[in-house]
Amino acid sequence: MKKWTNGGTLSRWLLLGEWKAHLTQAAVAITAIALGVALGFAIHLINSAAFNEFSAAAKSLSGQSDLQVRGTQVTFAESLYPVLAEHSDVELANPVLELDVVVPDNPEKRKNATLKILGLDIFRAADIAPDLIGIPAEDRLFDILADDAIFLSPAAMEWLGVKRGDPLPLRVGTQTITLRVAGGLVRTRAGQRIGVMDIGAAQWRFQRIGQLSRIELKLMPGINHEVFKTALARKLGEQYVVTETADQEARVANMSRAYRVNLNMLALVALFTGAFLVFSTQVLSVVRRRHQFALLRVLGLTRKQLLGQILLEGAILGTIGSLFGLAIGYAIAAAALNIFGGDLGGGFFPGIQPSLHFDPIAATIFFTLGLGVTLLGSAAPAWEAANARPAPALKSGSEDAALSKLATPWPALACLALGGLLTQLPPIFNLPVFGYLAVALLLIGGIALMPRLSALIFSAVFSAVTRRTSDAVPALALARLANAPNQAAVALGGVLASFSLVAAMAIMVTSFRVSVDNWLKHILPADLYVQTATSGDTRGLTLDEIKTLAATPGISRADFFRSSHLTLDPSRPNVILIARPIDMTDPANTLPMTGEVIAPALLPKDAIPIWVSEAMVDLYGYTLGKRMTLPIGTSPPDFVVAGVWRDYGRQFGAIQLQLTDYQALSGDQKVNDAALWLQAGVTPEQVITSLKRLPFGGALEFSERGQIRALSLNIFDRSFAVTYLLEAVAIIIGLLGVAASFSAQTLARTKEFGILRHIGVTRRQILSMLAAEGGLLTALGIALGFVLGWCISLILVFIVNPQSFHWTMQLSLPWGGLMTVALVLLLSAALTALVSGRHAVSGNAIRAVREDW
Repeated sequence: MKKWTNGGTLSRWLLLGEWKAHLTQAAVAITAIALGVALGFAIHLINSAAFNEFSAAAKSLSGQSDLQVRGTQVTFAESLYPVLAEHSDVELANPVLELDVVVPDNPEKRKNATLKILGLDIFRAADIAPDLIGIPAEDRLFDILADDAIFLSPAAMEWLGVKRGDPLPLRVGTQTITLRVAGGLVRTRAGQRIGVMDIGAAQWRFQRIGQLSRIELKLMPGINHEVFKTALARKLGEQYVVTETADQEARVANMSRAYRVNLNMLALVALFTGAFLVFSTQVLSVVRRRHQFALLRVLGLTRKQLLGQILLEGAILGTIGSLFGLAIGYAIAAAALNIFGGDLGGGFFPGIQPSLHFDPIAATIFFTLGLGVTLLGSAAPAWEAANARPAPALKSGSEDAALSKLATPWPALACLALGGLLTQLPPIFNLPVFGYLAVALLLIGGIALMPRLSALIFSAVFSAVTRRTSDAVPALALARLANAPNQAAVALGGVLASFSLVAAMAIMVTSFRVSVDNWLKHILPADLYVQTATSGDTRGLTLDEIKTLAATPGISRADFFRSSHLTLDPSRPNVILIARPIDMTDPANTLPMTGEVIAPALLPKDAIPIWVSEAMVDLYGYTLGKRMTLPIGTSPPDFVVAGVWRDYGRQFGAIQLQLTDYQALSGDQKVNDAALWLQAGVTPEQVITSLKRLPFGGALEFSERGQIRALSLNIFDRSFAVTYLLEAVAIIIGLLGVAASFSAQTLARTKEFGILRHIGVTRRQILSMLAAEGGLLTALGIALGFVLGWCISLILVFIVNPQSFHWTMQLSLPWGGLMTVALVLLLSAALTALVSGRHAVSGNAIRAVREDW
């Protein structure tokens, strides 16, 4: 024995013999681990590539500057520029006007129909951002200062379908201006769509005379950046923010962090399911070879050697599965980046072409995760086999006793209690860390409780059935399930793990979709919506155009909206400011309020009322009744939070106020959008025809509320496409687990079937018994999985989502989808039991019991 173990011969025999006899079970376990690792690794690579490219592209726009001064609003007066340029500690100041300009008649989707244009002082920018300098033709060197010239990046030229010398139409309000493509840029990131103009020409052409977006500063040598930044921010006051490149990178990271983390967590769901599949595979393998291990122990194999052997088998499964998973994950990431780009549906990284780089640290982490969960799934079966007493283990019928420790309920109850406790803890760095841990503990506790629950339930059903019928088939099936609950629980756990996770994700997604649909119905009350463009800094209607539009025949009411951006925290994405008419007597008629509002009579007279989204409460502490100042206008007054409303369109916060209040404070009389209510008997088509006849009608875009709702839900489904994929993978792994568990247990019961055939049970009855067992086990797994999945969905809906994305939703159950998945699992379990049973009962009945002669 010592010679065998030292040489590895015995270890190889045990491993290869098991794999040769049950190759399907090993392949299923490897596949499950590979899928879990592949999805997690692929999502990480895609997100990392997109994030790094987006950050690099944003950083390239700031060039080699040390600091950037920005306004809390989109633009600020250029009078600040000479003050900073003449500062004794500033070596160079570079003024920049940055705008997202609408491109009319763009062939792509509306969300991409803007071009980022930078207005630069070419002589200043040459020292700070030399890569953004335009390259004019040799015979037209002064094009860099021409008022009609624009220089485009290669990606922008390709996207717009233009070349040097071509005209480029751009939209400013309802008017179209035409620029001339004068050449390209020195260097830009791959896929970066930008244009560069002379700053004076950009201010004039885009109606931003005297306005800047930021001023980039290069400090004198030896100046302490942090000290200067703090002093300058204090001097400039709340109307300006002073940032570094690191602040911009933090803002980009915060913008997509919750989305990226949630995708990675969902990917680990598949890995968790795979870990349980490895556990069930190893448990069944150990139980099946219990007599062999006991005999080896009698012959001198030590507990330590047996423990190492089983863990080695699990480690080999994990190693192969993890390596395959890394290779598949890299291939998936490469294909996804090539076909879809770096945006996984969240809309955080548009207009970039990230390149894929193999990340050895991430690969090591995911390999370790795959190997770790495999070893974790192998640990309990290995420990039981190593500590089993050889004499009892050599006896027939000890298989279920080997799993008796699984029936202990206290660890499961402890996991459930701890999971419930974690749901009450706050997020960490705005991430629901304890929510994720609570989900994991509920899964572990629910699965660990299955032996005790299955024994109680099947015993009760057995007693009830045997009192009412004498049919042998259901009696045999229920007797088996009631008296061998631990083996039944292994198969039951596979169904429970997969169905509970699928149910939880399906309930979460459905709840979100239904909530979004109801929210859209509330915020889209008008018959027709009009705008000059979906997005961009140059869209809008003038005061004369507003009056003309409102006076169009067939319109009974017209509400106008103005939206802009506010910077309240440099490390966070901008807050959206929306000015619109709001029903003061009952704001719920206008906004989807989440709770109480302050009545008009109770509002303070010296503060302007605002209504904030749920994200403003979580991120900035804007609770009901709180007073604060906002950077609107030159001398902003106090504001008071009059109510909190639900907003699924702006994750990082939105503030709404009366349009009249906004116009009085800012002096801005333009609007972005119009909501039109039509007179009785007037159709949207008639009004659209009338509006198109207006002098500016050709620049208008029209949408009915049904079209906006359908488009929004389509975007929602696209955003959750990865979630749907992960649900499908969890179902596939669950089906593989069901097939592997039932087939392994059925084949291991050949002796039992031989005895039954000796006492007169026919093959047909045995097959019926197996089908009944499979159906009953799966039905119980589905029922308990639904309860567990529902509990997990409560955490996802009411804890994980609010803590990640700062919005609440109503709970909705997708009965149709859950019933379909349940039916598929039920049929697959019954068919697997039948197929495996046909093989198990096909042999000679005498040979099946030869070990008991």
